[in-house]
Amino acid sequence: MLLIGGVTLSSYYTRSVERGFDQRLHVYLKTLVGAVAAGAFDREDPGSFGEPRFELPLSGWYWQITRIDRDPPEATTSKSLFEEQLPRLADLGIEETLVGTREGYAQGPERQRLRVVERTIDLGQDGRYLIAIAGDATEIDDDIADFNVALLVSFLLLGLGLVVTTGFQVRFGLRPLARIRQQLAEIRGGERSRLDGAFPEEIAPLAVELNGLLESNREIVERARTHVGNLAHGLKTPLSVIKNEAAVGDGPFADKVGEQAAIMQRQIDHHLERARLAAGVAFAGETTPVKPVVEALARTMAKVHRERDLAIAVEVAEGLRFRGEKQDLEEMVGNLVDNACKWAGSRVAITVAEGERPPGGRATLRVVVDDDGAGLADEQSAAVLERGRRLDETKPGSGLGLAIVVDLARLYGGRFTLGRAPLGGLRCDLLLPGV
Repeated sequence: MLLIGGVTLSSYYTRSVERGFDQRLHVYLKTLVGAVAAGAFDREDPGSFGEPRFELPLSGWYWQITRIDRDPPEATTSKSLFEEQLPRLADLGIEETLVGTREGYAQGPERQRLRVVERTIDLGQDGRYLIAIAGDATEIDDDIADFNVALLVSFLLLGLGLVVTTGFQVRFGLRPLARIRQQLAEIRGGERSRLDGAFPEEIAPLAVELNGLLESNREIVERARTHVGNLAHGLKTPLSVIKNEAAVGDGPFADKVGEQAAIMQRQIDHHLERARLAAGVAFAGETTPVKPVVEALARTMAKVHRERDLAIAVEVAEGLRFRGEKQDLEEMVGNLVDNACKWAGSRVAITVAEGERPPGGRATLRVVVDDDGAGLADEQSAAVLERGRRLDETKPGSGLGLAIVVDLARLYGGRFTLGRAPLGGLRCDLLLPGV
C-alpha cells in the first residue's frame, strides 16, 4: 500500500509541476500570439519578455515563430536558439488539446530536454503561423526528483514505523494466544488440567470452549470406566454359575461347557481390560513419577513370591516421569515383573532409564525386566504375546498379562519386545512416552 501510495503521489505531483511550468510557458505564448496578431512582430522583435535567458545562447529557454503558409516556411527565433530551430510537436505525434495547443517534451539544441508549448494561428491574408515556446525541462526534473527523495525518505520512515508498530501488536496483542498455546502444551504434558487465567474478551470464548472440551473428555473417560465396571460385574456372576455347574457335572458335556466357559472368561477379561485401558489413555494430560511406582511393585512382588526367595534388583534413573496414568504404568510394569518372577530361577532385574528421543519427537523412557529363567525361543516369543495364549498351564494366571502390556503400550504409542536377557532368561523391553 505504501508503494502504491508513493507512486500515486509522485505521479500527481509530476502532473502538478508540469501544469505550473506550462502556465508560465502559456503566458509567453499568449504574448507572442498577441504580438503576431497585432502585426507588431513584423515591425519589432518581441524581445525577451523580461526573461534574460531568452537572450543567452543555448540557455534552454527559446521561442520560435514560423510562418507555415510559405514554402519553405520562414522561422524567426529567439537569440538563445543560436541559429538552431525547435522541433515540431506534431512531428513527434503529440495531439492538440481542446484549446488548440500542443504540450510535450522534445529534444532541443545540445540534446537538451525541453518542455514545449506550441499553437497554430491563422490570420487570413496576413498568414498562418506556428508559435512555440520552450523551457528547460531540467527544472521540472529537479523539482520532481527532490520531491521523490523526500517522499521516499518519508515513506521509508513511515513503513519502518508501521513494521515496528505491527511487531508490538503481534508481540503484545497476540500474547494471550501464546499463553493459551503454552498452557495447552502443559496440559498435554500433564502439568495442568485446564486453561487458567484471564483472557481478553475476543479470546475468552475460545478458552471457555477448550476448557469445556477438556471437561467433556474427562467425563467420557469416567463414563467409559463406569460402563466397563458395570459390564464386568454383570457378566461375572452368570459366568461363575456356569463354571460351577460344569465343575460339579460329569461327562463330556460338562467338560466341554467348562472348557468353553474358561475361554469365555479369558476373552471377557481381555476385552474388558482393553476397553478400560483405552478409556484410561483417552485423556492426555497426566504424568506419573516412575521410581516410586517401580519400587513399590518390586516390594509387592517380593512379598507375593517370598516362598521362592527371589532377589529383585531395581535400578531407576532419577526424575523420570511417565506421560500417562499411574494405574496404567502399574498395570504394565506389574505384569512384566510378575511374569519374570513366575519364571525366574532366583534373580529378577528391573532397569528404567531414559529412552532414545526420535528426531523432533518427545522424550521416552525404557523399562527393561530381565530374569534368569529358561527364556523363550523366537517362535515362542511371538506366540506368548497372543491374547490369552499360555505355553505352560502349570503356572497360575489367565495368560493375558503380556498381551495386556502389548495393547496398553500400543495405545500409548509405545513399543514392547521380547528377547534374551544377559541373566540367561527372558528380557522384556518396554518403550513408553516420557516427559
